[in-house]
Amino acid sequence: MISARGLTKLYGGIRAVDDLTFDVVPGTVTGFLGPNGAGKSTTMRMMVGLDRPTSGTATIGGRAYADLASPLHEVGALLDAGAMHPGRTGRAHLAVAARTHAIPLARVDEVLEQVGLASAARRRIKGYSLGMRQRLGIAGALLGDPGVLLFDEPVNGLDLDGVRWIRALLRGFADEGRTVLVSSHLMSEVQLVADRVVVIGGGRLVADTETSALLRSAGGPRVRVRTPSTEELVRHLPAHAVVERTGDDELEVSGVDAPDLGDLAHHVGVRVHHLAEVEQSLEHAYLSLTGTTPDPQADPQPASRPDSRPEGALR
Repeated sequence: MISARGLTKLYGGIRAVDDLTFDVVPGTVTGFLGPNGAGKSTTMRMMVGLDRPTSGTATIGGRAYADLASPLHEVGALLDAGAMHPGRTGRAHLAVAARTHAIPLARVDEVLEQVGLASAARRRIKGYSLGMRQRLGIAGALLGDPGVLLFDEPVNGLDLDGVRWIRALLRGFADEGRTVLVSSHLMSEVQLVADRVVVIGGGRLVADTETSALLRSAGGPRVRVRTPSTEELVRHLPAHAVVERTGDDELEVSGVDAPDLGDLAHHVGVRVHHLAEVEQSLEHAYLSLTGTTPDPQADPQPASRPDSRPEGALR
């Protein structure tokens, strides 16, 4: 289990992470969500000891990452797919990590096969695409067969097949009883796989709940309606309805369900060309909770962090 308690990180006068407290439990995929700059990456770096908290704690299985005797066997992390020596081959990159933890080289070949890089294992990393580097980073996270996995924006650079592969991979890990934390600013993507969500904005906790509960919290129904008489329809909507124009002849109406909106349009003589309820989304739920988009400067990435260890400490 991953536990954050009062986790706070300041960079000068900027509060990148602000008193975060939450748990990530085994057997589930937990989505760590928020826009770019919300504080997700900084939080995950503190979890694996790459940034030192200003206050609070982050523990894995009840211990700080620095206290783990054999980190790769307990925690696998993909935080930066670019943190690899470009002159090494993919296999050599993993072999170096394997030797630090007495992991057999046969395991290197296993994970390369698992992530679909067996045929590219002896190519230099500088010739890898971003998607291939993401796969290699995931292979490194899996090397020690850990029970806890942390992935920061793992779908970056992946094509459609790669995104589908990531979904299945994450789901499979959770079904095996592992603890899986995956961050993304793409809320719609995580919605497809996450059992639970931890949502932050401006470094602060916005929600920590089951995905289904957060979707229910987004409020009443939303209906997309397409009509050549949008202004006429809006004039007859009830006062509690909230309207968003999504096209020249299209509206999204909140607070009125589809049957009632259809009956209303028929009653006032407005032609309707399309009428459908819109599935609630995590993005809509987030906006409903916060009413704003967090400041993108809230999660700064300074050029030099004196309290950080090199990314290679994870390898």
